[in-house]
Amino acid sequence: MVITGASEKVALQSLKASDWHLEGAFDVFYSQPQVAVTNCRHLEELYNRYKEQDADMIMVEGISQLCEDLQVDPQDIVMLVISWHMKASTMCEFSHEEFIGGLQSIGVDSIEKLCEKLPSLRAELKDDQKFREIYNFAFTWAKEKGQKSLSLETAIGMWQLLFAERHWPLIDYWCQFLQVRHNKAISRDTWSQLLEFVKTIDPQLTNYDEEGAWPYLIDEFVEYLIENGVVQRSK
Repeated sequence: MVITGASEKVALQSLKASDWHLEGAFDVFYSQPQVAVTNCRHLEELYNRYKEQDADMIMVEGISQLCEDLQVDPQDIVMLVISWHMKASTMCEFSHEEFIGGLQSIGVDSIEKLCEKLPSLRAELKDDQKFREIYNFAFTWAKEKGQKSLSLETAIGMWQLLFAERHWPLIDYWCQFLQVRHNKAISRDTWSQLLEFVKTIDPQLTNYDEEGAWPYLIDEFVEYLIENGVVQRSK
């Protein structure tokens, strides 16, 4: 404990995780540094700084202040990554449990430390597995409470944000197609399948199989691309 500066609770957790081997406990401790660097009092002070005066919740005003303190735009995708770490259930809202747990997950207990983490949080989007998790999280996070589908306007905004990171060259055509031909809310199945389409089908659609089990909306999108001369029909 003296060497690492860990609390007795953290030290015991590390020892238990290593089957009570001291050397192994050091490995556990240093492979999970976030356990040691968060201070509960500091986290509570941060939460109280941003929460509503008359509700035990951080809402739009508090999140705007958080963004200002972090010097990031509220529309910056890093706020989505932070919300993913917090397991936030709704856009522009953090419960006490979500906020505290999320900062502990990231391993910070001050705005200064969170600012320092922003580059590594952005870098998580380059990891395929984490991008998939963040992408799937975004659907539930962005939809309105009580709704099963995501409004088209919100879905387009989220897709433009997410695929800007992946540089999908067909994103603008996809958004145009939805506005011209679909103009309805987006289901979870369409949301999930689009990521599979982006990951597996090349932008020229040379490996697209018309007999594949894609949702009808994606099949219609392919036809839209062919009709508008964006791609050629595969022979």
